[in-house]
Amino acid sequence: MPFSTTLLPSVRSSAYRRAAASPAVRWLLLATVCYFLGNAARWAGVPAAHLLTALVVGVLASLSGATRSRFPIRANRSAQAVVGVLMGSYLDPAAVRSVIGSVGPLAGVTLVTVVLCLGVALVLPRLTRMSHGDAVLGMVPGGSAAIIACADDLDADSRVVAFMQYLRVAMVAASAPVVVLALHTTAHAGNPAHARPLESALLPDSLVLVNSPHVLGGLLVLAALCVLGSSVGRRLRLPAPMLLGPMLLTAVGVFTGAAHGFQPVGPLQDAVFVAIGLEVGSRFTRPTLRHVGRMLPHVLAAALAVCLICAALAGALAAAVGISFNDAYLATTPGGINAVLATAASVHSDVALISTSQSLRLFLVVMLSPLLIRWVTRYGTRSVRRHAA
Repeated sequence: MPFSTTLLPSVRSSAYRRAAASPAVRWLLLATVCYFLGNAARWAGVPAAHLLTALVVGVLASLSGATRSRFPIRANRSAQAVVGVLMGSYLDPAAVRSVIGSVGPLAGVTLVTVVLCLGVALVLPRLTRMSHGDAVLGMVPGGSAAIIACADDLDADSRVVAFMQYLRVAMVAASAPVVVLALHTTAHAGNPAHARPLESALLPDSLVLVNSPHVLGGLLVLAALCVLGSSVGRRLRLPAPMLLGPMLLTAVGVFTGAAHGFQPVGPLQDAVFVAIGLEVGSRFTRPTLRHVGRMLPHVLAAALAVCLICAALAGALAAAVGISFNDAYLATTPGGINAVLATAASVHSDVALISTSQSLRLFLVVMLSPLLIRWVTRYGTRSVRRHAA
């Protein structure tokens, strides 16, 4: 009897531990599946392959009831911090110095692009049941992963934001190579991933996690930027501190030369995008899909309008700076920075100019989004009151 009395609590505690661990194990298995599916999608040429694949898998898992628990909060916050570091690291000082003479026109086009997207975001809530916050975050060009990751912290619906952002990213990624090649680019675009058989493409090219020969040191710097940046974000009371704090601290470290060799690459970057995609996808329900589906015509028209306006701005930039329309188009196209840079490299465009323009807009958009949401929300409230009066 004493033996059974002593044994019973341990049996119960082990059962409780197994029950508590099962959701985490289920998410880990799902993330592993998404990682390999993302590798296959990237081999097939899908833009933002791991994030989009995880988003789709997350939606399917949520609708089928395979995931009944919420995505682990700590994993989500860690992914946000790493994405913040990644976004901050895009501002390369060497690339900025190489195009210093074009910074004025680039900054002007960037500002005009953001203002135009903001104007479209003011119109969408009048045509749909979308909130002003959803419209702003869904329409801002660039930094899709960062915008989606911080949507909830900015009181926006990450599902609607993800739908709008990746609809535009898909349009940009599909159209950019076609437009560039249609304009008689001298080089031919290609996808080096297709040179590998599918079996080997499912596996990572390498196990390098950061862009440093000293992997451990790079990982330590990355961890420090995530932890310290998150702390700075909370102390400064930034919205979405887990993302914006590391992004700010990383940008300072990059420009001062205090930090280098920490940018997440390869499997680590892919795993972070998988985490963000799964977290957002798992929030979709059947009512949400019906709601998003009703918005499709308006969102599609808005994304197409923004893309066409940016193409017109590219013509103005090409004339003002004296560069080719191809370079100007890739520098101003709204969003999908990874797909745009891959296209630029494959057709031998001016990658420094394009990456600088895209990175400056990305940084500006992510930092200004909270202020833009507050302004648009106040504007919308005043407009509603005027119509009611």
